[in-house]
Order: sequence, then C-alpha cells, then structure tokens
Amino acid sequence: MEADVLTYLAYGLAIVLNLFILFIGARFLLAPRAAAAGYGVPARENGDPAYLTIKGVRDGTYGVVGLALLAFAGAQAEAWFMLAVALAPLGDTLIVLRHGGSRATAFGVHFATAVVVLLGAGLLFAVR
Repeated sequence: MEADVLTYLAYGLAIVLNLFILFIGARFLLAPRAAAAGYGVPARENGDPAYLTIKGVRDGTYGVVGLALLAFAGAQAEAWFMLAVALAPLGDTLIVLRHGGSRATAFGVHFATAVVVLLGAGLLFAVR
C-alpha cells in the first residue's frame, strides 16, 4: 500500500509541475509583461519582446517534454529530466539576484521551485 501512495505522489507532483510550467510558458506568450514582473525582473517598456517570447516557448517546451516522458517513457526518464531541468530555476534564481530583483522572489519562487523539482525527481527515482 505504501508503494502505491508513493507512486501516486510522485506522478501527481510531476504532472502538477509540468502543467504549472506549461501555464508559465503560456503566460509569457499571452501576457509577457505581467509574466516578467512575476518572474522578478520586470520587462523594460522599450525592450525587445522577442526575449519574453523565448522564455514562453522554453517553459512551454519543458512542460510538454516532461508530460511526454512521463506518459511514454516512465518514471525513471521523467526523474532524470527533472533532475536536469532543475538547473533552469536555479539559473533563474541567479538571474533575478543579478538583475535587481528581490531576494524574496529569487529564493521564495525560483530557488523553492528548484527544490520542489528536485524533490519530485527523488520521488520518481524511488518509484519502481
């Protein structure tokens, strides 16, 4: 019974994380300035909007790849993917800190996300 709970928790967290990053990608595509402000580094009014679109496509792609791995390759492949993709929110933490964003956003959003992604990876590695 405990293995079933672990499996549901691991898969459930992975699905939620992948759907959440899909949502963030869509937000960067549909409301880029608001998404950038939520990211922790507001976009400049006269800045190049292509970079906000790139962020949206990148995040959306991560979500799709994660869901595809989970559905078609299984828990181990998803765990390795999540382990690797945790570099993105760790990098985002540094970006926010280096570009004048708040420490609360850097650590409370981005670093915390990296920790949850790594926890999800660990749970998926534990599923047999």
